[in-house]
Amino acid sequence: MMQTTDWRAGLGLRKAGIYYALLILLALLAGIAHSRGLPAYLSAQNLGNIAYQASLVGIMGVAMTVMLITGAFDLSVASVAALAAAVLVGLAPSIGFPLAALAAIVTAISVGLFNGAVVQFVGINAFIVTLGTLTAVRGLVLVLTDGRSLMVEQPEVLQQMLAFESTRVPLFWPLLALAVALFAWAAFRHRILIGLAGLVVAGLALLAGRDFAVAAPVVYLALFTALVWAVLRFTVVGRRIYAVGGNAEAARLSGVNVHAYKLGAFILSSAAAGFAGVLFGCRLGAINPTALQGAELTVIASAILGGTSLFGGAGSVLKTVAGALLLFTLTNGFNVLDLGASYQGLIEGVVVIAAAAIYTVGGDRRRKEAAR
Repeated sequence: MMQTTDWRAGLGLRKAGIYYALLILLALLAGIAHSRGLPAYLSAQNLGNIAYQASLVGIMGVAMTVMLITGAFDLSVASVAALAAAVLVGLAPSIGFPLAALAAIVTAISVGLFNGAVVQFVGINAFIVTLGTLTAVRGLVLVLTDGRSLMVEQPEVLQQMLAFESTRVPLFWPLLALAVALFAWAAFRHRILIGLAGLVVAGLALLAGRDFAVAAPVVYLALFTALVWAVLRFTVVGRRIYAVGGNAEAARLSGVNVHAYKLGAFILSSAAAGFAGVLFGCRLGAINPTALQGAELTVIASAILGGTSLFGGAGSVLKTVAGALLLFTLTNGFNVLDLGASYQGLIEGVVVIAAAAIYTVGGDRRRKEAAR
């Protein structure tokens, strides 16, 4: 009886709603495309484009989820990513791509270290600190770019940057191997949700075809997500991260260094933003002062769509990635189907509010049932 209840809870809206929403949206857009006589919406090329468009936000969103789980907040991620891109593009012609990328990520980490130190040791609210950092770092980007677009003009350096960001990686056989691994895990652990995930992965691989390949950022996102998910799911560090966000005082009394974990979350957030900024700079080979402006809201929206609590102690990086994919599926659908881009922001905002309402109502019901 308990196992059946667990399955039902796992397949409920609160646990799997974001996956249902993503699949329903894809099916709806595919139906609209078919009815209008447009090319297949669920083609391998278009699915790969959606994942590619969502990759940078997804990378930042995974780290933002860890940040939110600890009970903190970071509004500066998009500005930090733009700063990293400006450092990369500014330095790459003189010191080469590898060293410039390293300098960009170190610069981003230093911002995260500053944010975390001020929040943890000075005691200022994270929202206020990172809001100030957002403005200050964006101003620094203006200073570094002198208010104009910068670009890499050396062909050999630009080729290295494009190779790092735009290389196509075949995924058909890796996806099938992942599906088989998920089926085996589901059979061994008797987990129906894992088996369903394997079925979805296998279906996507077969739908995309043997020639399915994606740009490198999608692979970077998948590897980063898998690593963070494994740490949160299976390690002592992951359990302590959830404990810090759930009840910081109880975690401290249990011997957990709360300051270290929260500081580490700020550093991880900025490091991920720095890497995303490097990818952004490589993607275009250029940077302008307004690059990625407003992207921090999309990052946070992805985490909220995935059910991450703004109060700490709960969140899933897998659902955050699904949230990012849902948002960019909406964007892609509006563009491909010409559904009226002027309504895009309105609909995305309604989707985020609706998702938050579903998670909130579901959480209240579970608490009431548990109290009976």
